[in-house]
Amino acid sequence: MNKALQELYINKIVPELKKTFHYKNEHEIPKLVKITINRGLGEASQNPKALEKSIEELQLISGQKPIVCKSKKAIAGFKIREDIPVGITVNLRRQKMYDFLNKLINLSLPRIRDFRGINSKQFDGRGNYNLGLKEQLIFPEIEYDQVDTIRGFDISIVTTAKTDEESLALLKALGMPFHS
Repeated sequence: MNKALQELYINKIVPELKKTFHYKNEHEIPKLVKITINRGLGEASQNPKALEKSIEELQLISGQKPIVCKSKKAIAGFKIREDIPVGITVNLRRQKMYDFLNKLINLSLPRIRDFRGINSKQFDGRGNYNLGLKEQLIFPEIEYDQVDTIRGFDISIVTTAKTDEESLALLKALGMPFHS
């Protein structure tokens, strides 16, 4: 496993953030906690193959089997009954998180058509960053011939940063390509 991003964080980013934000304690320095990948599956209630295909794709992308989220109550307007799969999610921590972030930054995001950087205004106010992707084809593990439908998903990067500017500085230092 490649630990380049983790070593970069420990050796260069931590001293840089400590100097910039004048942290007194080492535990105040922002770090990555987890990366969550979510995909909503509205069509899975009518098409069970969509669920199977989505599980397979997210497993290829993340390297970990996703959890199936089921509906808690019936909603007639959306044609959803109770206990029907409505989404899938994957939580990545430790080495898998760093591996996924490295792959996202260096391989996948540059493959987006007309890519000029990601929006720096998608922070939630508590130091976490949310990114929505429109297609799964930007990941090198997904083969174009095997895709039945283009589906997007959301990526949430959870950090220990207290403010958005601390989190922005951390993600920029890790190499996230933000546009200004």
